[in-house]
Amino acid sequence: MPASSSQDLTQHYQQKIRQVTAEVGKVVVGQQYMLNRLLIGLFTGGHILLEGVPGLAKTLTISTLARVLHLHFQRVQFTPDLLPSDLVGTMIYNQAQSDFEVKKGPIFANLVLADEVNRSPAKVQSALLEAMQEKQVTIGETTFPLDLPFLVLATQNPVEQEGTYPLPEAQVDRFMMKVFVDYLKKAEELEVMRRMANLSYSSEVQAVLTKEDIFGVRGLINQVQISDTLEKYIIELVFATRKPAEYDLAEFAQYVQYGVSPRASIALHRAARAVAFFDERDYVLPEDIKDVAADVLNHRILLTYEAEADGVRTQDLIEAMLRKVPIS
Repeated sequence: MPASSSQDLTQHYQQKIRQVTAEVGKVVVGQQYMLNRLLIGLFTGGHILLEGVPGLAKTLTISTLARVLHLHFQRVQFTPDLLPSDLVGTMIYNQAQSDFEVKKGPIFANLVLADEVNRSPAKVQSALLEAMQEKQVTIGETTFPLDLPFLVLATQNPVEQEGTYPLPEAQVDRFMMKVFVDYLKKAEELEVMRRMANLSYSSEVQAVLTKEDIFGVRGLINQVQISDTLEKYIIELVFATRKPAEYDLAEFAQYVQYGVSPRASIALHRAARAVAFFDERDYVLPEDIKDVAADVLNHRILLTYEAEADGVRTQDLIEAMLRKVPIS
């Protein structure tokens, strides 16, 4: 493809991304950071986990984003009595044909909102796990591939809340990023109050992106250059979570039970290139890696009970790593 044609295509898709942000902004006030992370997941094929107290527009942001995309969307409300078959589907008996047939569940969609995902027990989580990792679902003796793109955007309440279950480590690791959603600023909350208090308020949005657009953006993000030096920097960050003492982080060594998995390095690489693309660059800067480091790493570091007792958080380790691990 000629350079000018590639540049025109890049500008076309970047304009479309700005339109997506504007359309979502018609409904959701603030929360630009959360939307940015959702778009990174969308364009790099990574599942996103949002954590925050109820009422912070997590579900609203995801459902609004789904309406801006020409994708099949399904919302699943996770509850303590949810069964795996409620999610993936089951075999039902057809009396007319005297045979069993498959009834597919809501997991068969391009964009799946797993709302309050940590309110369901382990059996449901294990059913979700196969779909997230393998992009397929097994019902009975038959395995069905899922339509691509396939993305799980999950929300969860803080684990300290009543009626929640900690997600299995293997499942948490499948989420590209875990994003902590905070309260709005005063001016933003004032705008929310005024907008939602208007009984004639309409939340209509226009669909902007198609499947072809999403795969087109993915192709352009894949062309964003990242130097050998920055690739090695990503590896150093990953290893610093596993062996803090070797990176002048001895004060954290006693608190880290397990460091991050190799999925973290892959996610950092993809997310950093997406950030560069959003900033209209075709190369990655160190700041791009640091920008996404906390969201990619925070849920993959397993701390000891001593860390909890001493008030040490994964965020503290990540901030210290970004200060001390050199780019050589």
